[in-house]
Amino acid sequence: MKNVEKEIGGKTLTLETGKIARQSAGSIVLTYGETVLLVAVNAAKEAREDIGYFPLQVEYREKHYASGKIPGGFFKREARPTEGEVLTSRLTDRPIRPLFPKSFKNETQVMVTVLQSDGENLSDTWAGVGASAALLISNIPWNGPIATVRVGLIGSDFIFNPTREQLDECLFEMVVSGNKENIVMVEGEAKEVKEDVIIEGLKYAHKYILEIISVQEDLASMLDISKMDIHEVAQNAELDAFVKGDFNDKIDQIVKITDKVVRNESKSELTKAILSSANEKFPDQENEIKSIIDALFKESMREMILSDGVRSDGRATTDIREITIDPSILKRVHGSALFTRGETQALVVTTLGSKRDEMIIDSMDEDYKKNYYLHYNFPPYCVGEVGRIGFTSRREIGHGNLAQRAIKPVLPDYDDFPYTIRIVSEIMESNGSSSMASVCGGSISLMCAGAPLKGHVAGIAMGLITDGTRNAVLSDILGLEDHLGDMDFKIAGTREGVTAIQLDLKIDGISFELMTDALSQANEGRMHILDKMYESVPEVGELSEFAPRITSIQINPEKIGALIGPGGKNIKKIIEDTECEVNVDDDGIVTVAGQDAAKCQEAIKLVEAITFEPEVGMEFDGKVTRLMNFGAFVEFAPGREGLVHISELEWHRVDKVEDVCGPGDAMKIKLMKIDDQGRLDFSRKALLEKPEGWTPPPKRDRNQGSRDRGRKPFKGRR
Repeated sequence: MKNVEKEIGGKTLTLETGKIARQSAGSIVLTYGETVLLVAVNAAKEAREDIGYFPLQVEYREKHYASGKIPGGFFKREARPTEGEVLTSRLTDRPIRPLFPKSFKNETQVMVTVLQSDGENLSDTWAGVGASAALLISNIPWNGPIATVRVGLIGSDFIFNPTREQLDECLFEMVVSGNKENIVMVEGEAKEVKEDVIIEGLKYAHKYILEIISVQEDLASMLDISKMDIHEVAQNAELDAFVKGDFNDKIDQIVKITDKVVRNESKSELTKAILSSANEKFPDQENEIKSIIDALFKESMREMILSDGVRSDGRATTDIREITIDPSILKRVHGSALFTRGETQALVVTTLGSKRDEMIIDSMDEDYKKNYYLHYNFPPYCVGEVGRIGFTSRREIGHGNLAQRAIKPVLPDYDDFPYTIRIVSEIMESNGSSSMASVCGGSISLMCAGAPLKGHVAGIAMGLITDGTRNAVLSDILGLEDHLGDMDFKIAGTREGVTAIQLDLKIDGISFELMTDALSQANEGRMHILDKMYESVPEVGELSEFAPRITSIQINPEKIGALIGPGGKNIKKIIEDTECEVNVDDDGIVTVAGQDAAKCQEAIKLVEAITFEPEVGMEFDGKVTRLMNFGAFVEFAPGREGLVHISELEWHRVDKVEDVCGPGDAMKIKLMKIDDQGRLDFSRKALLEKPEGWTPPPKRDRNQGSRDRGRKPFKGRR
C-alpha cells in the first residue's frame, strides 16, 4: 500500500493505492476532509478494430450509505443514475477523454464510487482528480495527469472548493480542469459577471490544479508503472496517395458547400465514387479508405479557415448566422417560441405550475425540491436520421442542464412569482449549438408566458482551429466545425454579463490568451443575438390566460396547525369550496393556485380568516355550531369558534339558548374578550339596537335563597 497526503485549501488531501480493488489496472482511494471516493480503472486486453471512436465509459455513483441514508422507493436500493450522477460522469469524462492516444481503441472503463460523504466537501470535482490519479498509476496509456477544482466568488474573494453552504452565497462558481500548462475543461454558472472576472477565476483555479497534480505525481513516483503497448496501424502510403491524387480537389469543393444537407449528400456520393474506383486495386479496405476521406475533409476545412478566414458556409470567423424568431407560436400553451439560427432550430415551451409540480430530488447528501427545471430533447429527425428512441441520453441531460443554469440567474424570486417553471426545448433542426438555441428560445418563451425576467439571456458557441502557430476563433460554430475543430466553448449571458459557461476541448489545453480572445469575441456575438431577441420580444407580456392564477401569503408558522385542522379538515374544506389547490410550507408561506382568479382570492380570504390574530372589537359574520346551557358556540372562520354567553344573546333576559338560535343559524357577533388561555368571548347583543328605557337587571344575590329559608349565607367550602 502506498499513500501520499498534502494540505490543500485548509484540508488534507490523501491518495492511497494498493489496499482496495487491487485487481484493477489502477485504483485510488481519495480522501478530502471526511469525503471518501474509490476510483477503479480498467481496459480491455485487445483493441476494437470495428469502431471509429474511443470506447471510454465513465460511471460516477453515489451510495446513500455514504451519508447515512437509506434510499427511497419500494426496493430500497440505488437504481438508475440520477441526473446529478450523470452530470458528474460527464464532468469527469470530458477532461480525460482528449488525453488518450488517438490510436488507443481498447475499451476502457472508469468507475467512481462515493464511499463516504461529509455533506460539506462536494465529491464531484474529486471524482476527476481520482480518475486522473488512477489512470496515471495504471497500465493504461494516457497523457495526464490533470486536476479538477471548483472556484467560487463571494464578494470580491475567490474561494477554492466552496462548501455546499458557501455555494448559496457565490456570485459565480466554476468547475475547472487543467494540466500543468493549460485549462482543458470549464463548466460553470454566474450571476451576470464580466468576462475578465472569469479569466481571473480560471487563473486562481490553475494554482490549485498545479498543487493537486503534484500530489498525483508524488504517488506515481513511488510505483513501478508499465504501460500497455499500443499497436499503431501502419499507414498505407499507396492508398493515401491514390485518394489524395484523384479526389483532393473535389474534397476542397465539397467543404465550401454552405448547405449542410447538400454538403453531406455530396460527400456521400464522393465516398461511393472513391470506393468504387479503389475496389479493384485496394479490395477489402473500405474502412481505411473512409478514414482517409474523413481526414482529408478535416484537413481541407481547417486549412481553408486558417489560410483564408472563410468557413464552409461562406461566413467570416466572427459572423453569426441569420436569426429568425417566432414568439408565441403555440397559442394555448403558457409560453412558446420558435428560435431559428441558420440550420439550428429549437421549439421551446414554458409551462407554469403550482407548488405540487415541484421536482423532488432524493440525493445522497440532501433531499430538496426544485421549482424550476429545463428539459432538452434531441430526436433523431432533427438531423434527418433514424435513431433509437429510449431513455433520455447523457447528452440531452447535459445540454438541458447547461441551458437551465444559463437562464436561472434572471428568473424572478419565488416570492414575487410563486410558480413552478418547466421549460422544454424540442430541437427541430440541428447544425451546431442547439443548447444555446435552447437558451435563447427559453428566454423568449418565458417572457411570452408572462414571467417577469430581469432581462433576455442569449447563448453562443465558439470554436477554435489551431495548428500550433495559427489560430482562428470561430463564432456560432456549425456541427461540422464542432466535429472537425479543436474546441466547443459555449457562453450564455445577458447584456450585463455571463450567466453560464462550458468549455470542451479536443486538444491538450488552451492558453489564457486564447480564452480571453474567445470570451471577447463571444461577447460581441452575444450582443448581436440579444438585439434580435429584444426586437422580437422587447418586454414581458401579460400572464397567459391559460396559466393558473397563483397567489401566496405569509402566515404565522404557529398557525399552520390551525390552517390544516384535525385530519386536514380545514384545508380540505377550503380546497373543496373554492376548487383551488392550497399548499403550506413549514416557514408559513401559503400558496393558492387555480384557474379562476376570483376563487383564488376567495381561498386566500379563507386562509386569512383561519390564521389571522383576532382583536377585541372586531365584528364577524358567524354560524352557530352547537348549543350549551350557558350559551352558543359560533364559528367565525373555518375551524375557529368562540362562545356567545347566554347573557350576551339579547338585551333582555334569556332563559333558554334555544329561544334565540339553533345550530346552523347565521349570527353577527363582536369580539369582547380574549382570556389568558386564548379563549374568545363574543357578544350578539352588542350589535343589536338597545331597547328604549332599558336598564340593566339587578345583580343576582346568590345568597338570597338561603336567607329566605332562614339559613346562614353560604361562605364557601370549609
